[in-house]
Amino acid sequence: MRTSEFDSSSEEEEVEEQLTPLQICWLPLSIVECSQFLGICALPGCRYKDVRRNLERDVEELQSQGVQDVFVFCTRGELYKYRVPSLLDVYQQSGFTVHHMPFPDGDVPELEQCCQILDELQASLKNNRRTVIHCYGGLGRSGLIAACLLLQLSVTLTPNKAMEILRQYRGGGAIQTVKQYNFLHEFRDKVTAYQETREGPTERSVSR
Repeated sequence: MRTSEFDSSSEEEEVEEQLTPLQICWLPLSIVECSQFLGICALPGCRYKDVRRNLERDVEELQSQGVQDVFVFCTRGELYKYRVPSLLDVYQQSGFTVHHMPFPDGDVPELEQCCQILDELQASLKNNRRTVIHCYGGLGRSGLIAACLLLQLSVTLTPNKAMEILRQYRGGGAIQTVKQYNFLHEFRDKVTAYQETREGPTERSVSR
């Protein structure tokens, strides 16, 4: 019994020594004439493969940087897989406003969901809420949403420039899949068409 206790404690010590620090990248939205910053990070508390984070420490790091709103794009299945099943509860208990808007890793959101995410993001930023978004790695899904936000805030910014900005701040892995790349490049046209379909019936009924 002592041996097993010793083994578990030494394993904990090893984990403590090899903790992967949580790094929050603050994207300056002054690029698109907004005074706020948008935080992007990887999944706090994640324990998967060679990543070893401590959820309590990561939450403290978020708090120390003044974070108030957190947008989570991981599915509940991922939170279990990466050993942070209680993440959303811990966030709420820590005083964060949680926006859980999941869509699969490597994928893109439905357009309606994307518009909802961006609406809530803009509301948080306009209310001067210190806001962070994250998925698992803080690259693909988070990079895509951040780039879409840039396109929404600036009519002159091109998709390629938005992607370049994200990669400058988050590294070359930001916006990872062909699907995400295509979504970004089609984003404005799709949003315009989507808004027209939503507004169409209303306008017709008013004209009657």
